[in-house]
Amino acid sequence: MWDPEKEQMPASQLRKEQSGNLKALIRRVYDRVPFYREKMNLHGITPDDINCIEDISRLPFTSKHEMRNVYPYGLLAVDRKEIVEVHTSSGTTGKPVVDAYTRNDIELWAEVMARTLGMGNVNSTDTVQNAFGYGMFTGGLGVHYGAHRIGATVLPASSGNSKKQLQLMQDFGTTVITCTPSYCLYLAEFAKDQGIDISKLGLKTGFFGAEPWSDKMRLDIQHKLGIKAFDIYGLTEIIGPGVAAECCEADGLHFFEDHFFPEIIDPETGAALPDGEKGELVITTLTKEGSPVIRYRTRDITYLIPEKCHCGRTMRRIHRLFGRNDDMMIIRGVNVFPSQIEELLLCIEGVEPHYQIVVDRKGMLDTMEVHVEVNETIFSDEIRKLEHLEKTIASEIHNALGIHVLIKLVEPRSIARSEGKAKRVIDNRNLIIEARK
Repeated sequence: MWDPEKEQMPASQLRKEQSGNLKALIRRVYDRVPFYREKMNLHGITPDDINCIEDISRLPFTSKHEMRNVYPYGLLAVDRKEIVEVHTSSGTTGKPVVDAYTRNDIELWAEVMARTLGMGNVNSTDTVQNAFGYGMFTGGLGVHYGAHRIGATVLPASSGNSKKQLQLMQDFGTTVITCTPSYCLYLAEFAKDQGIDISKLGLKTGFFGAEPWSDKMRLDIQHKLGIKAFDIYGLTEIIGPGVAAECCEADGLHFFEDHFFPEIIDPETGAALPDGEKGELVITTLTKEGSPVIRYRTRDITYLIPEKCHCGRTMRRIHRLFGRNDDMMIIRGVNVFPSQIEELLLCIEGVEPHYQIVVDRKGMLDTMEVHVEVNETIFSDEIRKLEHLEKTIASEIHNALGIHVLIKLVEPRSIARSEGKAKRVIDNRNLIIEARK
């Protein structure tokens, strides 16, 4: 462990710290952030009403929409001169969300990312090839700071340029790779095309995040690269990567709840749900200075695991993400997440971990077509065998989700690859609605 004292903190001590930090946070934002003062006044709440961590449920939620509305500095809880770094979300659907960092926030970020890398036993002898994007995106610099804190050598490769990525691995003896899981698989595919066995390059460990991925995809990554793959979780609105991470047990992600307090709520009613029940993850930044956030609705779907992990860490874990509320598709009344489709596909022999879901509407009926890449051997088989595979996939999806889908097998490497997050869903229903407007 990077910090055994913190990572094995007794529950009673943790609750005491959380309560003290929450009380201090609420007093600070009430005094310094008009946005939160107005929200609290609207709900009839003052800092004196918050005395322990259990009182957090009395506070109002914060949404991404609200954060965009106060762009750029509406959530600052310190003087501008104390801000040393700013990151933003992509802002592809409007104004971006801003995360502003003080010097102490950068130190906090480095610390939680050191814990994250420590989950995979990364140390000062390792060379970390960081293929998350640098810039306003938080992924690249978050990993960078954590690797520095641990004392590892960092290759700031950033995303893309796969030929250069492979060259760096060969020249500098990369032992740790960090990127999105979909790009990692593409990199393995690209290496094969170049006549390079990527599993022979000395890689030991990989940390992957920024998009949901399944256990089957993990096994595929581990097999193709010869590494141990770890899931990591974070988001710009909170701090970036470093909010939660898997240990070697790979049984949920340890939530660093001494700094970020997690809740699970019913996404429809906002009511708190008990540990073990699936719902929407809500996060409060207990110790962040620059732009703290209270009860942020992440839209990520998961549940809390309260049982102590075999690794000895005592903080609660979250189950690997099932997806996001806004990723969820409703097909003929059935809630469907892309990760559910992925999990089913990767159980079927001959299917590659590359797929795309196309949702459309014919008349009043929603339709879903799944484009599935198959390997070269399967694709060159006779038509009858391909038709049998299509029926098998359609049957597996129907049995699991209760909906009929059309399966279209496509040749290897025909689905577009991404150097960042993979685009899994094309929802043409939205285009139809826009056209009618």
